[in-house]
Amino acid sequence: MPSAPPRRLPGTDERRARLRRGRFAELIAAAALMAKGYRILGRNVKTRAGEIDIIAVRGKRLAFVEVKRRLTRTDAEAAVSGQQAARIRNAADYWLAYRPRYHGHEQGYDLVLLIPRRWPRHIPNGL
Repeated sequence: MPSAPPRRLPGTDERRARLRRGRFAELIAAAALMAKGYRILGRNVKTRAGEIDIIAVRGKRLAFVEVKRRLTRTDAEAAVSGQQAARIRNAADYWLAYRPRYHGHEQGYDLVLLIPRRWPRHIPNGL
């Protein structure tokens, strides 16, 4: 007797598509940062305090980067809440606690906005 196809939860396909678009946006943001001279230390870094989209370094500046992909710049900027910024700062503190090599670096909490048909916009200390 043939087995039934696996059941899918409602919205699973849309969730996977959003995840794929988000990962692609982070890849584009990382490439834009590298073009500006940053070295990517990690992408989708998970800590006990939360996830950091990109961690990058350029010289003595360590950037913890949140990536937002939206249809307009206004929507992208509005997508970052104060609570989310605090979570990223906490996750950055947790990440730094285990990496003494970077304790002397200047820390930045940056934002990269991705808007369709536009170059990625890097906003240093945008969080």
